[in-house]
Amino acid sequence: MSDPSLARRRFLLGASALGAGALVVGCTSNEQANANTNQVAGGGGDNAKAGKAVTIGFSAPAADHGWIAAITKNAQAQAKAFSDVTLNATEGTNDVNQQIAQVETLLNSKVDVLVILPFDGKALTSAGQQAMDSGVPVINLDRVFDTPLAYRTWIGGDNYRMGVNAGDYIAQQMKSKNVSNPVIGEVAGIDSLPLTQERSKGFKDALRRHGFKVGPRVAAEFTAESGERQTANLLQGASKLDALWNHDDDQGIGVIAAIDLANRSEFIMVGGAGSRDMMNRVKSDSTVIKATVLYSPSMASTAISLARLLGQNKGVTDFAEHEIPAFITTYSAVVTKENVDSYLDIGFDS
Repeated sequence: MSDPSLARRRFLLGASALGAGALVVGCTSNEQANANTNQVAGGGGDNAKAGKAVTIGFSAPAADHGWIAAITKNAQAQAKAFSDVTLNATEGTNDVNQQIAQVETLLNSKVDVLVILPFDGKALTSAGQQAMDSGVPVINLDRVFDTPLAYRTWIGGDNYRMGVNAGDYIAQQMKSKNVSNPVIGEVAGIDSLPLTQERSKGFKDALRRHGFKVGPRVAAEFTAESGERQTANLLQGASKLDALWNHDDDQGIGVIAAIDLANRSEFIMVGGAGSRDMMNRVKSDSTVIKATVLYSPSMASTAISLARLLGQNKGVTDFAEHEIPAFITTYSAVVTKENVDSYLDIGFDS
């Protein structure tokens, strides 16, 4: 893995990209501050240089999924990139009560900042609020707590726009092929989860904007096994497809297996999340996979960088504000054969 403090992070925060080596917001001197009456981003100091020592507590679910495993690996790698950061990471767990206990243990160990990706945002809200109430700032990663009182800053992906960008890409491909009434399938994740509902809504809204609609749809469980089973069902019921969107690249391993077993190749497929396997398939341009829409676990690297800056009372170079933002949404870029080389560094292992 390249040095995260130097690697380009592809998070579009408004109009700016937030990297691991972010810079301090503000003026370099009182003279400059007095001379400049307009509020502009200053970029005075170098946040990549060692500063105040910060101990960061980290808690996440069990690494039983490629994306979650990458979350933890990215957090660990980012912490190692800073000589002034000590990472106190708990063992990943999908037991809500155990994760609550782990957060309490981290608090008792006197960490300076907490980074928490909750297995269940609602269930872990009280733990986050307990930390905030005790004066320990919390970076809430991806699965959001029920109230902003439980975190100082939230950073995560844009599920709705993930669906929108997948839909826009497919619609553009259909129009370029002069397919006027395409059959567009969807392999969703767990339907009961808000993130799946948001992704599906974005996909449906985008297609409708182009005059298209979602055709055969199945819901899997974010696993390769369920992806293969549900895709086999979809293909059996759809004698013809023009395009297919799969919400999750880990699940996509099974989706592709079902497609290969059915010997189907008449359609294009778009993945979701940005695994290295899918990016390599996109790059080869030799299968039905033509793109994947990012929901990158590299957000964990940025979460650690933000936690460090919070612990050192610093801000972000490209922002005029002196404080770290309260809410940061990453951007779901569409990775195609034309731009895949620019994104391979953040691809994760399925």
